[in-house]
Amino acid sequence: MKPWIKWTLGGLVVALLVAGTLRTLSARKARQTALEAQQAAQQSQVSINLAASDLVQVKNLELTQTVLISGPLKAVNTALVKARIAGELRGLSVREGDSVTAGQVVAHIDPTESDARVRQARQQAAAAKAQVDIAQRNFDNNQALVAQGFISSTALESSQASLASAQANYAAAQSGADVAAKALADTVLRAPISGQISQRLAQPGERVSVDTRVVEIVDNRQLELEASLNAADSLLVKVGQSAQLTLDGTQQAVSEKVVRINPSAAAGSRAVLVYLSIAPQIGLRHGLFAQGHLRVGRVQTLALPLSAVRTDKPQPYVQLVSQNQVQHLNVGLGARGEADGSTLVAVTGVPEGSVVIDGRVGSLRAGTLVRLAGAATGKP
Repeated sequence: MKPWIKWTLGGLVVALLVAGTLRTLSARKARQTALEAQQAAQQSQVSINLAASDLVQVKNLELTQTVLISGPLKAVNTALVKARIAGELRGLSVREGDSVTAGQVVAHIDPTESDARVRQARQQAAAAKAQVDIAQRNFDNNQALVAQGFISSTALESSQASLASAQANYAAAQSGADVAAKALADTVLRAPISGQISQRLAQPGERVSVDTRVVEIVDNRQLELEASLNAADSLLVKVGQSAQLTLDGTQQAVSEKVVRINPSAAAGSRAVLVYLSIAPQIGLRHGLFAQGHLRVGRVQTLALPLSAVRTDKPQPYVQLVSQNQVQHLNVGLGARGEADGSTLVAVTGVPEGSVVIDGRVGSLRAGTLVRLAGAATGKP
């Protein structure tokens, strides 16, 4: 066979293969395009029925700004009864829950050693007083002799110095006796305030040292909430602002006010302590927990329920209903507050009057058709 015939046949085979490949690719692309079109058509046909209660409207409202607070209840008046001297603890009969009054004896420290020191100090003071009497008589005698010219004035000055020394020793001995008497009095432990025993920290017969804690007394008649706030929230808080609190053991909300603000931030956490007065109620105790919202101001702004703002994307967004379709619209968030008993958040980037799907409906695909069973509620 001639060479040109071989080349011609080879070219025809290659051309047929290329043509077949092109037809295959073209058919595959057509099928893919048709499939995508079918899927798009199916998606465009997806719809959801929503009730009027599933929709909220963006409105310009006056929000009451609040700060979340929580913390323990603390008694304004508490006291720790401590041992002022070392010794054996006696007569401790009060236990947790017992009531005591200010000045009531709650325990004793063994007074044997202290009593002996008091007697010793008083005897030393008596001896020093005797020396003062002797020095006084010598001075009086020498003063008379000097007046008669029997002795020189130098002897009188010496007796006067002896008298002054004796008087100083007597004063020091008296001070020592007072110190010993004070130590004896410290063997009696008294309640500094009225209240109830919350802790008994020592036992009768136990050997205690100076500053050993014996009992803790709590007065539950005056309580306050100690709330810890971050630096940003603390700048909004002022004395006299009111808060709605829910206390442990009761479902009833109470309204209380800020009475004090700590002038210093806690080291490390930089938290600021705020104190709210708590009205006396039956059952409230030192150490219980309370939480609630502190009203710190008002702001006029476009707002939505906090649940209507979705955060499952990098940027917060709302599911806006426009032309009976769902659209995802990014929004900016501002201050949180309350209006008509609901927790709302200020939003930007969405027009006033827009209809937004509430958060309880869940996430919907953008472009989903919406069939409304009723008009959007005007209540946000």
